[in-house]
Amino acid sequence: MVDAYNFLASWQLFPEKGTYEFGNRPKSGIFRIELGGTGKQLNISMNWVSLEDQAFSSQYSVTPNGKEIDFDNHEIGDKIFCEFLSQLSFQTKFTKNQKPTLEVLHEITPKGYLKVVQHHYNEQGEKFTNEEIYHKQLSVLPYSTSVSGAVIKPNEAGIIRHHALSAMEEQTNMQLTQIRQQIELLAIQAKEIQKRKELSMIIYDAQISFAPVIGQTYFLYEKEDASHLVSMISPEEWGRSKSPYKSFVAAVKLLADHTWKEV
Repeated sequence: MVDAYNFLASWQLFPEKGTYEFGNRPKSGIFRIELGGTGKQLNISMNWVSLEDQAFSSQYSVTPNGKEIDFDNHEIGDKIFCEFLSQLSFQTKFTKNQKPTLEVLHEITPKGYLKVVQHHYNEQGEKFTNEEIYHKQLSVLPYSTSVSGAVIKPNEAGIIRHHALSAMEEQTNMQLTQIRQQIELLAIQAKEIQKRKELSMIIYDAQISFAPVIGQTYFLYEKEDASHLVSMISPEEWGRSKSPYKSFVAAVKLLADHTWKEV
C-alpha cells in the first residue's frame, strides 16, 4: 500500500499544540499506524493519559479502498469509509443509522508532523472538532518510511544509536512533562490567589464591627441593600430567630498575608 508508507510509524502527541472541543486535553498520547496482515488494511491504535493520570486506549482496522463497509464497534458506528486523498492525507468516516458520528482526517504537514483532525457528532447532529499534532517517534524500522526512501536494515551501530536516541527522548520528554506539570500547578495557585483577592476586596468593603484575628473563621452575609457584613455568628447560631440579613454568602478565614479564604 504505497500511499500508506508516509504514515506507518508510532507518533507521539504534542498536547500543547492541540485544540479540543470534545473531551479534555490529554497529558500524553501515542498514535500508531501499521499495515495489517494482508497488506490491504491499516491497523490504527491510540493510547493516551489524562491530566488525572487515567490511561485509555482504542484500536481499529480500516481498508482505505473508498468503499463503505460494516464496522464491528457499534459504539462508534455501524459503517466505516476510508480513502486516501493523496500520499500525504487520508480520511476515515464513521456512520451510525446513516448519520455521521465521527470523521477523521490524517495529514502529513510540511514539517513532517502528523495532524489528526477529528469531527465528532452528537445525537443532535452538532459537530465538535479536535485537532491534534504528533511527531514521529524515533525508531529503527525494517522498511522505508517514505515513498522515495531506501530500505533501512538495522545494524549494530544503528541499534546503539537508536538506544541512545530513545534514552535521550525519554529523558527530555520526562523533563518536559515535569515542567508542564509545574506550569499547571502554578496556574492553579494563581487562580486560587485571584479568588482570595476577589473575596478580600468584598470583605474589606464590608461592614466589620470588630477586629478580626488571623486564623479565625467568620461569616460573610449580604444585606438587603446588596452591601456585605462580616459577623462572628454562623447561620446555625441564629437558632429559631431568622437571620436579619438577606443571605449567607460564605464562611471565611483571615490568613497571615491579610487575604481572606473561603472555608
